[in-house]
Amino acid sequence: MKNRLSGVFCAFPVPARMSDILFIKTSSLGDVIHHMPAVCDARRHLPQARIGWVVEEAFAPLVALNCAVDTVIPVASRRWRSALLSPQTWREFVAFRRVMRAQTHETVIDAQGLLRSALVTRLARGRRHGYDAESVRERAASWFYDVHHSVDRALHAITRNRVLTGQVLGYTPDGPPDFGLDRAALTGSTPTREAVLLHATARPEKEWPVAHWIELGQDVAARGYTLVLPWGNDAERRRSEEIAATVPNATVPALQPLDEAARMIARAAFVVGVDTGLLHLAAALGVPLAAIFVGTEPGQHGPLGSGKIEIAGTLGRMPPVSDVRVAVERIEP
Repeated sequence: MKNRLSGVFCAFPVPARMSDILFIKTSSLGDVIHHMPAVCDARRHLPQARIGWVVEEAFAPLVALNCAVDTVIPVASRRWRSALLSPQTWREFVAFRRVMRAQTHETVIDAQGLLRSALVTRLARGRRHGYDAESVRERAASWFYDVHHSVDRALHAITRNRVLTGQVLGYTPDGPPDFGLDRAALTGSTPTREAVLLHATARPEKEWPVAHWIELGQDVAARGYTLVLPWGNDAERRRSEEIAATVPNATVPALQPLDEAARMIARAAFVVGVDTGLLHLAAALGVPLAAIFVGTEPGQHGPLGSGKIEIAGTLGRMPPVSDVRVAVERIEP
C-alpha cells in the first residue's frame, strides 16, 4: 500500500519495506512530470516490483497521485539550503538520511543528473545507476554512480528518462507516454466551463506580456468561459490580480498544494500557458492545451500527452495574440 504523506517532513514514517527500485528525481515540477512515464514503464515491465521515489517535499503530493509509485520519500533540500545552520535543518536531514539508509535497494536510479541529486543518490543503499559523463547534465554527478549509461542529450526529456530507465532495468521503452495520472478520478465529474491561464514561470525569458494575457483573456471570457489564474508567489499573485481586474469572469484562487492544483487543472475545459510545470501537468492529465513558447525550444521541452496540444511560438520568437487565439480555437471542446 502507498504511504500517505503527512505534510510534515520529520513525520514521514520509515517504511517497513522500501523499494526494489528507487528513483531519484527531486525537482523541478516539469522534470518530475517528465519522469512519470519512465516510472510507469518500470511498473508495466516489472509489475511485482516495489517502486520508490525521492522527490522535493513540495512535489510529493503530486507524485503520491501516480498509480505506479508505492513509496514517496520527500526531501527538503530547497528549504535546507536557505537555513543550513539551523538545528531544525540538521534534525530533518538526519531523519531523511535514516529513511534512505533503512533498506538496501536492488536498483537506485538518479534520473536527474545533477550534483545535488547524485549526493542524494549516495545516501541510498544499493547499486546506483545514472548518466555517463557525456550524457549527464552536470559532469561531476557521474562520479557518484556505480553504473553509467549513455543517453542522447538531444532527446526530449521524457524520452531520455524512459531510455535511461529501460537501459537500467533491461527493456526497450515503447508506446506513448503514460503518466500514471487519472483525470476522471481527480475530477469526479465532467469538465467545467473553466479555462486555466498559466502566466507564471520562474524564468523571466519564458514570460508572455501581461497586455497579451489581458487581450486573450477578454476573448476567452467572451466565449462564455470562467478564467482561473493560479499563482505560486507574491509577484505572480499580483500579476494574476492585474489580469483579473480587467477581464470579466476571472478568478484568482488561493495558493494550493500540488494535488489540489492537479484537480483544478483536471476539471478545466482547456489550459493556456507558458512553458512551466503546471502546463506539463495539464498535458500529463490529457487536458486540451495551448502552449506559448518564448524562451525555450518546444522540440526538447514541449508538452506531450493524450489530449489536444497546440504550440505557438518558439525559442526567440514571441507569438502574437492572434497566433495564440488560433491555437485556442483548435483545442476548444
